Amino acid sequence: MSAAVTVLDVDPFDLPDWLGEGEVTWSSDVGLRTGHLVAGRLTGSGPEAAPVLPCDLLAVDEAYPQPVTETPLRSRAHQSWRHGQLHLATYDGRLTLLVPGTSFDADLVLEALARLAMAVGAPPERYAVHLRIGHR
Repeated sequence: MSAAVTVLDVDPFDLPDWLGEGEVTWSSDVGLRTGHLVAGRLTGSGPEAAPVLPCDLLAVDEAYPQPVTETPLRSRAHQSWRHGQLHLATYDGRLTLLVPGTSFDADLVLEALARLAMAVGAPPERYAVHLRIGHR
């Protein structure tokens, strides 16, 4: 893992309340085919200006040209996934959903966001996903 990237665990209870209270949409800022890190954002709904939270997806098993995560963090991400949960972290200062694998497809993104919804106490039906399919 690059020494320049800082990864810190995030407790779902420390996330903004609006993630569990209303409709939320995750939108990718780049295409899913861009690789192991897909930049995106969570947007809430409400009567006032909708809140926005940068939120990325990281496929923790990518290892070329170097591993994107250290082995202990990758193990925790796999353990959480195996138990139907999701490991959350800040990756280089941005909220990031850590997902087993090396890349993303629509099904994996939907599953990750459903697990985020459950982690913050929201029904997954309140979450929507807007994907980009390009290479950039």
